[in-house]
Amino acid sequence: MKTFYAIFIGLLLFSASLAQTKPPQEAVLDRFLRYVKIDTQSAEDAGIVPSTKKQFVLANLLAEELKKLGVQNVRVSEFSIVYGSVPGNLADNSKVPTIGFIAHMDTSPAVSGANVNPIIHKNYQGGDIVLPNDKTQIISVEKNPVLKQLIGDDIITADGTTLLGSDDKAGIAEIMTMIDILRQNPNIKHGNIAIAFTPDEEVGGGIDKFDVEGFGAKFAYTVDGGQLGEISNETWSARTATVTFNGKSTHPGYAKGIMINSTYAAADFLTRFPKDMLPETTEGRVGFVHPYSSALDIEESSVKILLRDFDISGLEAKEAILKKMIADTQAKFPDVKITIDVKVGYLNMKEVLKDFPQLTDYAIEAAKRAGITASLKPIRGGTDGSNLTFRNLPIPNLFTGGSNFHGKLEFNSKRGLEKSTETLVNLVQVWAENQCKIKFRAHLCALPELCQRAVRPYP
Repeated sequence: MKTFYAIFIGLLLFSASLAQTKPPQEAVLDRFLRYVKIDTQSAEDAGIVPSTKKQFVLANLLAEELKKLGVQNVRVSEFSIVYGSVPGNLADNSKVPTIGFIAHMDTSPAVSGANVNPIIHKNYQGGDIVLPNDKTQIISVEKNPVLKQLIGDDIITADGTTLLGSDDKAGIAEIMTMIDILRQNPNIKHGNIAIAFTPDEEVGGGIDKFDVEGFGAKFAYTVDGGQLGEISNETWSARTATVTFNGKSTHPGYAKGIMINSTYAAADFLTRFPKDMLPETTEGRVGFVHPYSSALDIEESSVKILLRDFDISGLEAKEAILKKMIADTQAKFPDVKITIDVKVGYLNMKEVLKDFPQLTDYAIEAAKRAGITASLKPIRGGTDGSNLTFRNLPIPNLFTGGSNFHGKLEFNSKRGLEKSTETLVNLVQVWAENQCKIKFRAHLCALPELCQRAVRPYP
């Protein structure tokens, strides 16, 4: 009975604090609209971090805004990583682990992030959304059933010529607004909070430069997810294969009996991919093999392939399939030398997060307090958290309200941004309420090389 009354009183206090909450100085929607107009598109295979210098523009802006919000120890590293810390306001902050929040600044190289013109479709009343500057770009209800849940909401899109940048400027705006709300409302109790904004998440490599020790958090959350309620403690396990075909070039006018054209072998190899194991034919928990890049030349051709599965055994099986395909092509083209090189990317972060269920339990509770029914959903991809989790910083991923990332049909909504922000504010309170019920311990990586760096981006 005492427990019941304690819970009842706690809920009354929580409801009272909500009623007295002051709004942020700048609404999350307004922040979001400002940030998406800054071009931060990253670049593949640049060989440097950040891959594009323009990411520093947003990094420096965020650093200045953090300082104005009273965030301490704000700094921008040489790699364009923004760090800061929000002191807790508990009687003893040491009783609560320092919790981190991370979002990435770059947008995908797949579609232009320059001259983004965000459009607000106010009071959406249903039906397909035709983007005004390219009317062939249509966000249809058939392919986006979540639109049925957004009746009466204000939906934000780009104009049809660029992506929107909700991935992940929504996460940045939500974290910044959380900090703003905490500053306006010192009555909201929370422990120490670590903040970071990272470059080059979309192309990989940026997170390798992340200073885990200097960040200072025991646990963290990437705010880089999709629709409201989607919380993820599971990602792909990933490998990348490069298959190389070596032939022999000579003058085509005198090539008889001499030339060995590697392009034919490469073409034969590409026809052997199982049709039911490709990204375009799989969903849910079914993994895939994905030939995503190739180079064709007489002397040397190559094909790069992503291997993705939620289980290591599934990756092993897919690698075996590739090797059988190579053997079959080799038998058909015996004069072409064929080799395969497989690199480990990142592991399913659930291998670590399964030991820390409170991380997602608290997030689900925080969403519930915001009026959102949350559940665990595996990511058919990866996040910066995939890398950091195996560097002794366990990190699940939280929703941002967005949909259709990496394309011109990307969208978010006013409610999506606001409820995601409210969830973050609730989350720091949940951690404060559950003082030290979870103990941190180092997790030894099953594959030590994965603790050093993720070698590929996270598609």
